[in-house]
Amino acid sequence: MKLSQARVALLILAVLAFTPGCAVINRIRAKNELNECARAYREGHFAEAEQHAERAVELDPNNKTAPAFVARTIHAQYKPGVDAPENDQKARQAIDAYKRVLAQDPTNDEAYKAIAALLGALKQDDEQRDWILQRANQETVDPKKRAEALTVLASKQWNCSYQITESPDSKQNVNQNGHILIVYKKPKNPDDFNTATRCSNQGLEYANKAVSLDPNNESAWSYKTNLLLELAKLAEMDGKADQKADYQKQADEAQRETTRLSEAKKQQEQQQAKPSPPAG
Repeated sequence: MKLSQARVALLILAVLAFTPGCAVINRIRAKNELNECARAYREGHFAEAEQHAERAVELDPNNKTAPAFVARTIHAQYKPGVDAPENDQKARQAIDAYKRVLAQDPTNDEAYKAIAALLGALKQDDEQRDWILQRANQETVDPKKRAEALTVLASKQWNCSYQITESPDSKQNVNQNGHILIVYKKPKNPDDFNTATRCSNQGLEYANKAVSLDPNNESAWSYKTNLLLELAKLAEMDGKADQKADYQKQADEAQRETTRLSEAKKQQEQQQAKPSPPAG
């Protein structure tokens, strides 16, 4: 009889483990784990915080907050600038964790930007470019956010060209009637000229697409201006005066739009900063 009662008790416990009440208890326990995670994170105990976050995921797999906590705590353990295999591995773990967040919430900006930043820290330029480009081409993403991604890509292409066109090998100062003029010339290495040309054209393509998605993106217009100036320098190097003049004209137009947007933004900020009139 006693054995039978024991079996009945075990059966009851087994049933209770799969009842909604048990799920509620696990959700409460998961919340407590997240509270402990936050405490450990604030105190700088990131590995401990990660353990609490992982436990929260185990207790409540449907918790939408816990995966983000896992990603943040792993990310916090990565040390930028430290070239060590275990450190790089930690960055990769954080990237994987953020991707799991995006699998649940594709619109999560924190996860997207964190992955882009970590890939940059790992100097994975091609992988970072592909990651940002994927976002830029994703039509389900808000056009303004796509424009931001394209602007980042445009900035990288501008930097690629600028490092070449502004190198000592690519320009010289010329005294003309008492005025010092900067004259651009082709680098000694033809590959450098071709690289700068490719980067500038690709960057301009990104910038044009960015302003088409978000015409009020001041940064996109600014990089469009600078990329056109790069192409003007390259046209000068190639002895194409008419092409240089055309790029310069386009750059001036883009700069005027950049200035207009900048001034409009300042006026808006000034209006918002004005105190509200007293209630009548």
